[in-house]
Amino acid sequence: MTTSDHAKVLKQLDKKPAVRAKYLKFNKPKDRSCGSARRSCRRCGRTGGHIRKYKLGFCRQCFRHLAQMLGFKKYS
Repeated sequence: MTTSDHAKVLKQLDKKPAVRAKYLKFNKPKDRSCGSARRSCRRCGRTGGHIRKYKLGFCRQCFRHLAQMLGFKKYS
């Protein structure tokens, strides 16, 4: 279950506090302290293929799209 699915379910359970509390107890996403799931792209939210060099914070697809505007040049 992704974090967005978790948020959708919580929104639906706002009117049922007892069910919501039980849901949170067993299904809440784990707070991450390290690993690839902790970092996400600033633009699209992907967690895979993350470029952290120069504190960019973009996934590789977004970086490829924005590289020219950021001042990177393509060699080859």
